Amino acid sequence: MSSVIAQNEVKSRQVDLHLTGMTCSSCVSTIEGALNKVPGVKAVVNLAMESAHVIAPINISEQDLITAVSKSGYKASAFKGERESFEKSNRLGVRVFLTLLLTAPVILISMFHSWHEQIDKQLSSSLDQVNNLLNNLGISLVIGYPIAPITTWFLIGLSIPVVSILAWPIHRAAIKNLKNPTMDTLISLGSLISLGWSIYSAATYQINSQMMPLIYVEVSSAVIFFVMLGRYLEYRAKRKAGSALSHLFKLAAAQVEVKRSDRNEIIPIDQLLVGDIFIVKPGEVIATDGQVISGFSTINNAFLTGEVVPVEISVNSLVFAGAINNNGNLVVRALRIGSDTELARITRMVLAAQIEKAPVQQLADRISRVFVPVVLILAIATFLTWYLTGTDITLSITAAVSVLVIACPCALGLATPIALLVASGKAAKSGIVIRSPRSIEKAVGITDVVFDKTGTITSGQMVLQQMVLINNPLSTPATAIAASELMSYALTLESMDSHPIASAIANSLSKQGVTAFTATEFEHTPGSGVAARVQSLNSSDAKAVLIGSPLSIARSTTEFSPELNKAIESATARANSVAVLAIDGLAYGVFEVGDQVKPEAKAAIDELHSSSINTWLVTGDSESAAISIGSEVGIPIDHIFASASPSDKLEFVTKLQENGKVLMIGDGINDAAAIAKADLSIAIGSGTDIAIAAADITLIRPSLLAALDAIEISKKTVRVIKSNLGWAFLYNLVGIPIAASGNLSPMYAAAAMSASSLFVVLNSLRIK
Repeated sequence: MSSVIAQNEVKSRQVDLHLTGMTCSSCVSTIEGALNKVPGVKAVVNLAMESAHVIAPINISEQDLITAVSKSGYKASAFKGERESFEKSNRLGVRVFLTLLLTAPVILISMFHSWHEQIDKQLSSSLDQVNNLLNNLGISLVIGYPIAPITTWFLIGLSIPVVSILAWPIHRAAIKNLKNPTMDTLISLGSLISLGWSIYSAATYQINSQMMPLIYVEVSSAVIFFVMLGRYLEYRAKRKAGSALSHLFKLAAAQVEVKRSDRNEIIPIDQLLVGDIFIVKPGEVIATDGQVISGFSTINNAFLTGEVVPVEISVNSLVFAGAINNNGNLVVRALRIGSDTELARITRMVLAAQIEKAPVQQLADRISRVFVPVVLILAIATFLTWYLTGTDITLSITAAVSVLVIACPCALGLATPIALLVASGKAAKSGIVIRSPRSIEKAVGITDVVFDKTGTITSGQMVLQQMVLINNPLSTPATAIAASELMSYALTLESMDSHPIASAIANSLSKQGVTAFTATEFEHTPGSGVAARVQSLNSSDAKAVLIGSPLSIARSTTEFSPELNKAIESATARANSVAVLAIDGLAYGVFEVGDQVKPEAKAAIDELHSSSINTWLVTGDSESAAISIGSEVGIPIDHIFASASPSDKLEFVTKLQENGKVLMIGDGINDAAAIAKADLSIAIGSGTDIAIAAADITLIRPSLLAALDAIEISKKTVRVIKSNLGWAFLYNLVGIPIAASGNLSPMYAAAAMSASSLFVVLNSLRIK
């Protein structure tokens, strides 16, 4: 039986496709149906990422799947995991801009009827000039004046390219979804009928009529513009959502230097095999997961643990793809390659979490499944009722068009994007970037906030926190050294070392104005520290100076003084790194280096507690460091979890979601999967691109108080969006019956629709 299972597994493979042309959940259903009809294929389509994840038999080629999608009316291409696979072209932005240029004068001229007479005169004058020019050129062609006012045809002329050309993607989507009408159906019908009726009204206008032509082209143009603006904002959000995976892919090395028996050879990463020996030079990215067989160095494992503290690597240590080699040369044996690496596993977790939390169909699209057919039926019923009861056909059409016009979902389309625009502007002033409407909706009802430690609660940078200097350990004149000289000795050695702890000490001392002495015989001992002979300005004799770990320095000096021992114990309790300074066999100082808590962290966490929101600290750092930092900012000790891997964080968030709504705040790649899984996620802007790209909200101002501001802005915006939607539906509920009763002309219906849109805009401005 096991052999059969294994054989079946071999016969299937996973294929990812990039899709174009989708606009709503109906499109998703259509494509999934087309793919799943292919024998043996199981497909899941992600609307937000515009991709399809397919499990297909090996005898079904990628082209077969692309063809199936094409037959359903959409386009597909191979998904390569690169940034361009997620990006929309800027053509939509250009389309929105052109629509605005044509729509703005239509709306303004339609609103101010006092302009019409002046515009008529100017257009008539221009027409006379054209006729005169033709006559002067000897061309026997005279352009006659239209029966309807020239302004009427001018407005229609501006609206035709908007409705027929710029809005073609909307009409195309409506045609594709004839069996399952969407918002596009109503938008398409409303704009086409509004424009068509305007042209008919102008064309049948009688010169002796006492009334102006009944046109309302501003309705068709405005609807198209605002809907396209909303789509543009949505596509921008999709690009940011998709870029998360792109950043993960870019972490992988493109090539690797492999050690052969007679030479070293640089090969593409996809040619590396398990067991190959490869070289990692200082500053390079480790190509794949492996075991060090030669060399010593420190590496940056932040993508895996989120911690900035470098990890010392020596023979037999394990290293992971994506980590950065800080200093020495390493020789590594490849243990896992390709999709088996830890980096690839994290990538899959982010992808799975994003697919799992793919945005549900927006409220407007859900309602449209019933709303659109009902409005169409009501419009047809209105026409038939009036016409069959003996009413003139013109009046019957007028009543039916009034139903379509007043029901046109302009306010519905504006409700979310306009509120988001206002909220985004307000947030930007506070250093907050809100990614999409779905992000702000998630902020309501948060019960638990999960924090990463490094870069979130702490600054994320190693700094010199304390130094204890004993200027005369033996209390004899011969061993007395001034504190200023001790700092110069320390700076002299640490400025010559590339270790991150040494850099933190050297940077701090330099900022204090300390100057370095002259050093000779400098020596670096991996894992222990550095030593040199240093010539001070006040002595003719060079001193033997060492600085390194307490254990290594203790082997070369007399017993540490009680003050230094106490300083070492305190630093160790806080899980900070310690460097001891020794001169001529005597220990003179202790330097404590570590991350520091952000000054506003405790206030932010206290405010969350006052709002009855639980706080949790989940970090990849050690237990002592986690408890020290967590307790300092006020997180309960039973809510602190240390040594957490990316999968542990993902599992922790998932478990919390069983009983509440979770906000995850982090900054590292190791947080990305948990960030993608959480109900709401916030990334610190100073963190990694992958965490920022996966998060719903990004804090350009790296303050936890900004996170609270983001939540408050989001909550207020949600209230405004709900009131906008409530108004839009109430307005339709009241307006449609009035239009169907024949008591509302299309002109007034258009005015009512414009007023409804204006209300939505003004209501959204309350967010400021």
